[in-house]
Amino acid sequence: MRNLLFITTILTLFLLGACGSKPTGQEESTNQKLEVVTTYSIIYDITKNVGGDIVEIYNLTPIGADPHEYDPLPEDVKKTTDADVVFYNGLNLEEGNGWFRKLIEVAGKGDEDAPVYLVSEGVVPILLESQGLEEEADPHAWLDLRNGITYTENIRDALIKEDPENESIYVENATQYIQELSELHEKAIESIATIDENKRFLITSEGAFKYFGAAYDIETGYIWEINSENQGSPQQMRDVIDLVRDKGITSLFIETSVDRRTMETVSQETGVPIVGTVYTDSLGKEGTDGDTYLKMMESNINVIIEGLSK
Repeated sequence: MRNLLFITTILTLFLLGACGSKPTGQEESTNQKLEVVTTYSIIYDITKNVGGDIVEIYNLTPIGADPHEYDPLPEDVKKTTDADVVFYNGLNLEEGNGWFRKLIEVAGKGDEDAPVYLVSEGVVPILLESQGLEEEADPHAWLDLRNGITYTENIRDALIKEDPENESIYVENATQYIQELSELHEKAIESIATIDENKRFLITSEGAFKYFGAAYDIETGYIWEINSENQGSPQQMRDVIDLVRDKGITSLFIETSVDRRTMETVSQETGVPIVGTVYTDSLGKEGTDGDTYLKMMESNINVIIEGLSK
């Protein structure tokens, strides 16, 4: 079904023809905004902070949706074709069904010199643990704020490369934003250090918090490791229930982007309550505690501290 949908998208693009392409033989306006495409909401928000008002950003995976497996729409193909810059996470995030690779090829941006940038360049990957996936990277690097800074630096450098006339703006915006990320990172270290070491064990549905745990000295566990694999199988449920009981864990957490019912079953089986909701693969909707990258990370830190301190 996904392949059929993608083929339909491709055919629709061809029917759109030249309508979506930029005009040729004409001078580009010097004040035209740089057109940027991002694969999911967290990269979108970081790019917005670096680019400010001088970039036009189109985000592919909607807020609340799963960037691991996404089916591009005709508008996505058109926007990617026309984009001056495309930013993606990599580290196995957009490869759940190969959607991003297919999109880039269809959009004519498959060449090595195309303006398609890996924002996680330079991040030291943490590998997955599940059988058969040991050579693949865990994609959730942004949950360590130091990696968020790396993303910011890579986005800054890419925007400067594609739009050198506005270098000073990108540098100024990125410098201010990196300062805010650094301050929150230090606050997280200090605050989490106050939690009893015996209580520093974070259980979530998806195993998205390995980078977070490594950065802030918290052990992590999960039901399934990554959203692109089976979710809530009988063996996974037995394993996490045994983990909760063996470790004497007293708090469970649920992510905004997954179905609650699986973790609720773990809670019922163990008698351990779900004490908080955290953000992983997506920002929250506008007006929520997690509607920016900074706010989602601050919300996660506060919710985790409160939940583990009980």
